[in-house]
Amino acid sequence: MHTTRLKSFGCVAEDEELLFGQKVGRLQLFDITHRKKDGSPITTEVAEIMEKLKDKRVEYEAIASSDSSVNLDDIDNQIITEVSSPESSQQYMPLTNQAQVEVKRLRDQMAQMQASTVEQITQLKAKAASREAEAQSKYDELQLQLKVKAATRKAEATRKYEEL
Repeated sequence: MHTTRLKSFGCVAEDEELLFGQKVGRLQLFDITHRKKDGSPITTEVAEIMEKLKDKRVEYEAIASSDSSVNLDDIDNQIITEVSSPESSQQYMPLTNQAQVEVKRLRDQMAQMQASTVEQITQLKAKAASREAEAQSKYDELQLQLKVKAATRKAEATRKYEEL
């Protein structure tokens, strides 16, 4: 679901349709959802996009008025497609493309984080194994020292017993 502020785009469109009693097109919805409370565009880039969309709408309406084969219902889609096309110098992308780009970016970021986490876990396991090996080595050394001391005491006790 795409949202704008606290409402989804669908809810914004529905509210506008109830308020004005007519269907809200994609261009009108873009205009509504990309303005600040004071009515100004959110950014200068959005203002440029709005200007381009407005110019294209005027151009398409002029064509539609002289050519009855132009479907007025598809004008918004045609305008958005034309303004957002790769050949266009404009950087606007339809919301679905923006969402796909964002999803890809987040997936890449998650993959990097996962790889980093796996690397950290591997490093921690290696350190733990190294510490465990070091601890085992110290334990074995102490056991050997105890055995040597025990053997030395036993030999000493045996020698003293034999001297008596």
